[in-house]
Amino acid sequence: MSSRRSFLKSSLATAGLVGLASAAHPAQAESTLPPAIAAIPSYTGRIAPFTNAERLARIARARQLMALHQMDAIVLSNSTASSRYFANLRLDGWERMWALVIPAKAAPFLICPHFEEGRAHEELADGPFAKDASIYTWEEDQSPFALLASALRERGISTGTIGLDEQMKWAFAHGIAQAAPQLKCVSATPITAGCRMIKEQHELDCIRLAGEATLAVYRAVCLSLTPGMKTDDVERLIHQAYQRTGLRGYASINIDEFTALPHGSRQPQTLREGSILLLDDGCEIEGYTSDLTRTYVLGKPTDKMRRVFDVVHQAQSAARTTARPGVPAAEVDRAARKVVEDAGFGPGFKYFTHRLGHGIGMDMHEWPYFVANNMAGDDPKPALAAGMVLTAEPGIYIPGEFGIRLEDELHITPNGAEFLTPISSSIDEPFGRS
Repeated sequence: MSSRRSFLKSSLATAGLVGLASAAHPAQAESTLPPAIAAIPSYTGRIAPFTNAERLARIARARQLMALHQMDAIVLSNSTASSRYFANLRLDGWERMWALVIPAKAAPFLICPHFEEGRAHEELADGPFAKDASIYTWEEDQSPFALLASALRERGISTGTIGLDEQMKWAFAHGIAQAAPQLKCVSATPITAGCRMIKEQHELDCIRLAGEATLAVYRAVCLSLTPGMKTDDVERLIHQAYQRTGLRGYASINIDEFTALPHGSRQPQTLREGSILLLDDGCEIEGYTSDLTRTYVLGKPTDKMRRVFDVVHQAQSAARTTARPGVPAAEVDRAARKVVEDAGFGPGFKYFTHRLGHGIGMDMHEWPYFVANNMAGDDPKPALAAGMVLTAEPGIYIPGEFGIRLEDELHITPNGAEFLTPISSSIDEPFGRS
């Protein structure tokens, strides 16, 4: 699934609303950094990489789901997350089709342009089926779709049903359907989401540590703010802070009335004494992301800010106490939204303008979603299950004044739900006491 991260990088960077840090540890002398940022530790090397044994187990699970949903194969194309999840492959072939095909009862194979065959072997070398997967190549004047159909026929799949990656370009999906009219093409989401929605402990460890690093960055940045700083100054602090972690991290930055816009503004913004600041987004560890929001006041919050914060905090607590295996995802949204409405910030989406949250993992936004009419797999009303991780991010946004959002990652446990990182307990101490 696509994430807000790519949107932020492309559309907001020029406005100074995004900080992107390289994964290299900075050469900059610590004496030139604000003390809080200089004190941030490195987070690299704390989590072991994922193994091919883990990926093979995922493929086995995918095949179980294919049998359940009566699919003969899934085709992944334009997929960076699902192809990496199953095979440690990044399939971003632009206008030329690269496709990883995982049949239910045969060895996976790869379709790629002929001139990319060397790179394809290199990509497969570190994956779980480097010795078993065939590579089928097509010349620039040939059809990759006909080649894919032929390769499926070689494996006895001339009729039946194949699942296509939801991120696949329409031109690719249409081309496959035209080249193999005897095959029924459906969404592969019941398979990809069915696997990826349920996190194993290794995945949870990655998400938890990424969240810990993000909160360390947010706290250090907020401790380093002074009146008069502009968004590009705050961006620079975020860049420096994520360099200290050794991770790639991002943050959207909004100040005062612009915090009432959930995903920000391009307008120039300047901190002053009493400004309210909203930091959002996260970082990545071993392919797994964090997504956290903290709201901070530079100085003393107003009584109205305190009241709104308390309502949002109560809404987030209601989400945690409602979430448990078997509960429809939409009920968690309703529980949090009722708190906001009962406090006078309703009805519906009037001030709490977005869904309660979204799944998170290898994509910052993935299945399922805390909202009604939720498309997760083929079920518009999915129930929560142990192992899912979703954000709980209630907010109240008052146009022309300010907005407050609290966002933390909620892990569905066998008996309830837990936050993976310490939540923000008050607007005066959003990161707790030092």
